[in-house]
Amino acid sequence: MRELRPMKRVGFTLVELLVVITIIGILIALLLPAVQSAREAARRLQCQNNLKQLALAALSHESAYGYYPGGGWGTEWAGDPDRGAGVRQPGGWTYTVLPYLEQQAVYDLGRDGQPDVVTDGQRDGALQRAKTPLAVFNCPSRRRATVYAKSDPRPAHHNSRQVTQGAVGDYAVNAGSHFKGGYCSGPGSIAAATSFNWETQCKVSLGNGLSYTQSEVTVAMVRDGTSNTYLLGEKHVQPNRYNDGRDKGDDDDPYGGCSADTYRWCGLYPDTGEYLTPKPDTSHATDQYFNIWRFGSAHSGACQFAFCDGSVRGISYSIDQAVHAVLGNRQSGQPVDASKF
Repeated sequence: MRELRPMKRVGFTLVELLVVITIIGILIALLLPAVQSAREAARRLQCQNNLKQLALAALSHESAYGYYPGGGWGTEWAGDPDRGAGVRQPGGWTYTVLPYLEQQAVYDLGRDGQPDVVTDGQRDGALQRAKTPLAVFNCPSRRRATVYAKSDPRPAHHNSRQVTQGAVGDYAVNAGSHFKGGYCSGPGSIAAATSFNWETQCKVSLGNGLSYTQSEVTVAMVRDGTSNTYLLGEKHVQPNRYNDGRDKGDDDDPYGGCSADTYRWCGLYPDTGEYLTPKPDTSHATDQYFNIWRFGSAHSGACQFAFCDGSVRGISYSIDQAVHAVLGNRQSGQPVDASKF
């Protein structure tokens, strides 16, 4: 008679399976933060590269015309491909750098060969441009380059159509340390621009940044040195408003004249007595109006800036407010203590 042998056990017990699942869960928990950190590092690097490209485009504009990209005619104007650069151009810096970003076709939208007349073709082209997102204008840590709704659309610009959905921008040029110096809505028409009192209405003489309404800032005017002066940086946006266009500093397309959408300040905000130092993106139950004038970022720890020499550096959210104001003023005459960045 054959001897019966005990059967060999095949598989796992429930306890062993639970132990394996627990170990896998622990490994995933340990690995996930590292993966997220690596992804954010890559996004931060891409944002830095965007700022570098924009800074180089602005420097190419300076080489071509002898001055940095200007601020156009103010908040109620879009770019006009028939009016060149400088004080004759209604559009701001984001519009005038397009040819140096290999986006000549976007720049040319609405070209009608009539610099002193606003035609329907020009308005249609400006609207098409407003609906054209470009990845270089968007920080990947905040949002992707696509068309977003404008839940509270602004009135149509004088030379465009009303934009109810369009591109958005995450970067702003340094308009200076004097809040609202060189900032206004501008003239009501091209004809009115010739007699418009820019100083009374826009306080252009107070502009001490790199770009503002009617600016033509040359390298020689950057008296504090190109390595000690902000050119452009990331702008503050409320996270709960990233996609709906309800942040008042993020409710327009990125191709217009000087406005809070693409221009930010570094000095004292007189209504509250608070300095406009950079802050991480923060949501508010009610909009804090003064945040639309400041720089800021979706990154932790620091907001990234491109300087007038083309370099890109992270500026701590805890930067000394006086140092931040000096970096925003091209002609402060004050030394900069790099240890306080």
